[in-house]
Amino acid sequence: MSTDTPDAPVPGAPSSETPSYGEPTSPRSPLPPTPDQAAPAPVSATGASATAPDGVRAQQGEWLTTAGGTPLAQTDHSLRAGRRGPVLLQDHHLREKTMHFDHERIPERVVHARGAAAHGTFRSYGAADGLTSAAFLAEGVETPVFVRFSTVLGSRGSADTVRDTRGFATKFYTSEGVFDLVGNNIPVFFIQDAIKFADVIHAGKPHPDREIPQAQSAHDTFWDFVSLHTEAQHHAIWNMSDRGIPRSYRTMEGFGVHTFRLVADDGSTRLVKFHWKPRAGVHSLVWEEAQLLAGLDPDFHRRDLADAIESGAFPSWQLGVQVMPDTPDQTFEGIDLLDPTKLVPEELAPVHLLGEMTLERNPTNYFAETEQVAFHVGHLVRGIDVTDDPLMAGRMFSYLDTQLTRLGGPNFEQIPINRPRCPVNDLLRDGHHQDAVHTGVAPYHPNSLDGGNPFPTPAERAFVETPAPVAAGEKVRGPHTSVDDHFSQTRMFWLSLTPVERRHVVDAYAFELGKCYEQVVKERQLACLARVDEELCRAVAVRLGLGRPDGEVAADVAPSPSLSQLGLRWPVAGRVVGVVVDVTIPLAPVLALRAALQAQGVRTLVIGPRGGVLVGTDGTELMTQRSLDTTRSVELDAVVVGAAPPPRPDLVPVEGAGLDPRLDLLLEEAWRHGKAIVGWGAGAAVLEPYDAQPGVLVTDSASDVAGPLLERLEQHRVWERLHPTG
Repeated sequence: MSTDTPDAPVPGAPSSETPSYGEPTSPRSPLPPTPDQAAPAPVSATGASATAPDGVRAQQGEWLTTAGGTPLAQTDHSLRAGRRGPVLLQDHHLREKTMHFDHERIPERVVHARGAAAHGTFRSYGAADGLTSAAFLAEGVETPVFVRFSTVLGSRGSADTVRDTRGFATKFYTSEGVFDLVGNNIPVFFIQDAIKFADVIHAGKPHPDREIPQAQSAHDTFWDFVSLHTEAQHHAIWNMSDRGIPRSYRTMEGFGVHTFRLVADDGSTRLVKFHWKPRAGVHSLVWEEAQLLAGLDPDFHRRDLADAIESGAFPSWQLGVQVMPDTPDQTFEGIDLLDPTKLVPEELAPVHLLGEMTLERNPTNYFAETEQVAFHVGHLVRGIDVTDDPLMAGRMFSYLDTQLTRLGGPNFEQIPINRPRCPVNDLLRDGHHQDAVHTGVAPYHPNSLDGGNPFPTPAERAFVETPAPVAAGEKVRGPHTSVDDHFSQTRMFWLSLTPVERRHVVDAYAFELGKCYEQVVKERQLACLARVDEELCRAVAVRLGLGRPDGEVAADVAPSPSLSQLGLRWPVAGRVVGVVVDVTIPLAPVLALRAALQAQGVRTLVIGPRGGVLVGTDGTELMTQRSLDTTRSVELDAVVVGAAPPPRPDLVPVEGAGLDPRLDLLLEEAWRHGKAIVGWGAGAAVLEPYDAQPGVLVTDSASDVAGPLLERLEQHRVWERLHPTG
């Protein structure tokens, strides 16, 4: 196995540039009783003792056991061959724990139940030559894809805009079989070992007694887990940042999370991390927008994706990899590449771009495609292999096992959305939902009755596991030896953010912890934040009405500017602009403005005082897409005002009030959320209360609007209005 690494970028790749809010209705002990303490009998809402018929309280005994009652010393680490070795298939506890978790709910997904998807095409740049033998990454190759975006915690009926991690799963239908890149919009994960996956999801899901809160992490069990398992602090701060509330699926980065191994034609190998870079840039909602949208339009993200594709503003991402040498210890610049709670800063390993994916077709049927699509980390192709990451090892089992419950049996890959687009000769037979009509009499190998078919594929065309060395050592259930640093990269993320982004992180922690009942949970999480940054901890503690705990801050690390979302300019295609008009102005200039914006890929929504067709003073007819009754600024990226619609009488309590309160609300929210506001003509007078504010522009005519508006849209928001010193 070669351990060579490129000394230069891959040839041919394009360049990249609070007090508690109340008391729980039933007691929750902050920590389990010690052996010399009697556990209090749980009390139901009616005051009755919550015991089973045989008098045994469920999961309230003293010792941890398997489902069969075998006592367990611990449940945090998978069984592996040595501290650094691969996870062993004989780990019966991992198998039992994961199997139970995978089959907890039917038929919706246990996690990632709320999703939206689209069809598209991946076009390779040919920049992976010498890195991998994967055919779909050869120059000029086009590969059909199906991509599903999702939230993690909520049920299918939850809202799109909750603060949560988002799934970003891509199914490549390659000529050599299906390759699934199953990742998230955050490059790190909560845990280092898959055996704790059920635990972190149980902690994040609604409390089992009340089934609330839905689709959010602002509750005791989540922060209890995160503050006790400090490896989760890095992922948690990403979720508390603006990354936890993306503006759109179209403006999310995607990450493979794990370290993969690429294998070239000559057998040489590299370790890589996969990245999806959105052409539209990485943009987020502000917290108030996310809250409003959860009530106004719980389907905001799925609607946005479908509408953009239908209007021709096709979202696109570039696929890239960070390339690192395949060394025996599988580390890079002191970073453990087998630890999924760590990232590699792009300043140390730049992202080499391999191709571009464009989504251009919406699903025909949500259930048949978006709901039944089944991803699997083990869907690999020649030239792409896995590493000894213990989280990845558990996912290799879990994804496949889950489909047995969700999709009714082992033949889920015959469902049309999951079918490979290449010949399949698998020797697998029968079972639930078998659709293939197999021929021949010898479904085994070797055979002589079916002419020997199918024969083994020649090694140069087959998927062959990389003959990587396995770490020697005793069979042990324990952590990796280098994964005890849980705060340095958490601090790096904080230091990499701009002032406005840091303020949003403080706001998020204060909100989330302020919704917790248990004081011990808040205090323990504050102790964790004290190890991340003194300023962050103090700001959150003040908001919670608590003192700042003592704690040694992690050693200073260099910031990574690539982790901030701000400071760049981005394409405007797919942005949404609302244009307010009425019948008191000529409408031909509005048509011209709409054409100018649409020429740049900007979607426009004409907003009138009512729905239907408006006829302007010049006789021009214009159909409205929205009325002031049905529009809030949260669905827009900017607002243009060309008229001052007269107030609707039933909405104006004071005689003589000049501005329709619906328009007033629209503008006030847009201003508060940092969006560009432009006015001309009668609309300019409407903007007088916002005169001279950053991002509020007044022009002489509609023909002068497009230029300055497009320039502001490139920055996504008027950040200086949200944080004047930022």
